[in-house]
Amino acid sequence: MKVVIIEDEKPAARRLSRMLNEFGIEPIAMLHSVEESINWFLNNEHPDLLFLDIQLSDGLSFEIFEEVEIKSAIIFTTAYDEYALKAFKLNSIDYLLKPIDNDELENAINQFKELHSNTSKNSLNIEQIKQLIAPVKKNYKTRFTVKIGPHLKMINIDAIECFYSENKSTNIYTIENRTYLIEDTLEQLEDKLKPATFFRVNRQHFININAIKDIISYSNSRLKVMLNSFNDSEIIVSRERVKDFKAWIDN
Repeated sequence: MKVVIIEDEKPAARRLSRMLNEFGIEPIAMLHSVEESINWFLNNEHPDLLFLDIQLSDGLSFEIFEEVEIKSAIIFTTAYDEYALKAFKLNSIDYLLKPIDNDELENAINQFKELHSNTSKNSLNIEQIKQLIAPVKKNYKTRFTVKIGPHLKMINIDAIECFYSENKSTNIYTIENRTYLIEDTLEQLEDKLKPATFFRVNRQHFININAIKDIISYSNSRLKVMLNSFNDSEIIVSRERVKDFKAWIDN
């Protein structure tokens, strides 16, 4: 089975590629923008299956269909609200909700194998799909509101060096060397923070790429990250996240 991934967030693309590897599938290409995808499809044989994110760095992926007649079956890999997901299902559009679950990925691959042959053509109504997802956008947090006594303080996302977990609580650490308690868990923050700016390096820390002062090789193939101000504890990139971390800082 020939598979192509189109995903603008390189760590997410690499993660999906590794998940596909577990099912014996090696993607023949990983594309990250509308322009790159158009050029690739104009010069290469189309794959059997396409994993496609909708919002890419340089526009909606539907712009690809306006330039190229895609002959591949498609599984959308994206995040949508409940209404949009129901609409996708009713229109027989395959999708995987981010973060992608291993079992759901396996089910999607098996369904593709059952329902499609290598010669099947894509027959999606692109205009219809655009209408389905029109109200949905990738929105990330731009500020957090914290309570300080009887007062509420707004903290701009650019002023945050990192989020860290301590004693079952989640804290914000700012460029002003201040710490504030928030209600979100680090797991909940994964859907609220812009992936290009924030990365979860381990179970305790989510860091801002603009706050990194130094990166040092550490034991057991890990990395140690030094931030501009934060020094309450060591920030170690866990071994299983090192590869994605390097892709993140190189993006």
